[in-house]
Amino acid sequence: MTGGGVYPAIAVLQALKDKTDEVLWVGSRSGMEETLLKQYDLSFEAVSAAGLHGVSLRSLPGNLDQLARGLREARAIINRFKPQVLFLTGGYLGVPVAFAGRKIPSVVFIPDIEPGLALKAILRFTENVAVSTNKSLEFLKNMKVKVTGYPIREELIRWDRTSGRKYFGIPEKEQVLLVFGGSKGALSINQALFHSLGSLLNDMHVIHISGKDNWEDAQLVKDSLDTSLKEKYHAYPFLHEEMGAAFAAADLAVCRAGSSTLGELPYFGLPAILVPYPYAWRYQRQNAEYLQSNGSALTLEDGDLKNQLENKVRSLMNNREQLTVMRKAMKALSIPDSAQQIADMIIETGKASVSKEESNG
Repeated sequence: MTGGGVYPAIAVLQALKDKTDEVLWVGSRSGMEETLLKQYDLSFEAVSAAGLHGVSLRSLPGNLDQLARGLREARAIINRFKPQVLFLTGGYLGVPVAFAGRKIPSVVFIPDIEPGLALKAILRFTENVAVSTNKSLEFLKNMKVKVTGYPIREELIRWDRTSGRKYFGIPEKEQVLLVFGGSKGALSINQALFHSLGSLLNDMHVIHISGKDNWEDAQLVKDSLDTSLKEKYHAYPFLHEEMGAAFAAADLAVCRAGSSTLGELPYFGLPAILVPYPYAWRYQRQNAEYLQSNGSALTLEDGDLKNQLENKVRSLMNNREQLTVMRKAMKALSIPDSAQQIADMIIETGKASVSKEESNG
């Protein structure tokens, strides 16, 4: 049973496989989450929730009402499902679930380096905490914490450089730049890429995940390219299973610094130019600084994208030695068995719960 953090939770559930009798996923009412989960054949129920951090005074009463409603819904779900253990991965959705199930043993995974306000509230109800990096330990003093790494989905890790390049039809010796910004895309990254795309394609292939909101723009840009360059521009609105092929095929990535970069980039040993989203409080900046401090990435400010992106990309692509050093540094941060480690924590927590019930019964 889980709330929030879709992809790492999926990876952990894949590691659990047949080790649990029944799993219920508690998610949002947005519809997107439920649609994504259908392919994993998971039971799903939704609860109401809303954030409070950075919310205007006008929106605050409505959001508080949604949280109260979510708490009632979560309590009803828990009373009906009777879980032996909760697995929570953050986000404001997890708050009503954690509070309603505060007497049930739980495992909490913190994807970013610093836990957000919702996670800080959730942490009050658990003794079992997993984190992506040891950098998180300074924010979790006097707590029992295990550094497990960021769990990666099975459909991503099955790709390697050869199969990834075969999927996109890219020759082994060609240079490949991967640009992405999440499921909805990153407008500023996309615009900066479009500004220099024609020039970059003269020297490298570009795999571009534009996001669904910017897909029409990407198609228009591709149509405007010279015929000789079109075949080197591999544009997609969104990739799911094939995102692993993109990671494996690339020599360098340009992307935001969301929590997934702490796991996916290290797993594939992929150097990156990270562009922290300027409106995501400090979470993305901390993630980017962590990867940069370990010599595996560079950071580029969002406002400097259009003027500096091409030069940054070319500087790295033309320096094979630096790319190799960055690739090794990124790979050194990987914890490949992260999902299994967290799955083991859930199993042990569940066993302890059962033993306690039996001894009390």
